[in-house]
Amino acid sequence: MADQQQAARSAQITRKTNETDIQLSFNVDGTGISELETDVPFLNHMLDLFTKHGHFDLRVNAVGDIDIDDHHTVEDIGICLGHALREALGDKRGIKRYANVFIPMDEALAQVVIDVSNRPHFEYRAQYPSAQVGSFSTEMVQEFLWKFALEARVTLHVIVHYGQNTHHMIEAIFKALGRAVDEATSIDPRVKGVPSTKGVL
Repeated sequence: MADQQQAARSAQITRKTNETDIQLSFNVDGTGISELETDVPFLNHMLDLFTKHGHFDLRVNAVGDIDIDDHHTVEDIGICLGHALREALGDKRGIKRYANVFIPMDEALAQVVIDVSNRPHFEYRAQYPSAQVGSFSTEMVQEFLWKFALEARVTLHVIVHYGQNTHHMIEAIFKALGRAVDEATSIDPRVKGVPSTKGVL
């Protein structure tokens, strides 16, 4: 029964607008396989880290209006990934629900705290030394995480405690996000039904 439940924890999302065309598949109980084709190389790198450290399987094919900027593509991938997580988890029976993960990346330290609560909320505390990593704007990190939390309907707190290298700081966030989502969505045999006194999440 548990194997059947875990085997079903996957979703495929398609989102097509005048700004982006995205196909995304996500398996909560994967092995760290990522196949990422987007027009935003730095986001590809971050999603690969998220996938590997969360032990998910993630496939993304995204085309967007990057001739304007990366905003629509990054935002819509966040929307699709959040939607996929919410759909994959179904009624959330048996999950741990909460996680609090610290990840160091050299001199940087990031913390991600998550509650798979069905109450979308996002708190973000990060100050970067640079406004860009290559051609990628650091403000897109907040945009991605906010839309992910909103569509996944999770409470998400992201804190970068310190750091000197912007790349390292953002990398620590995405590694911590992968580990936190993995832990919070893990099946705990002690949990009977939904982990809430309300009886529903």
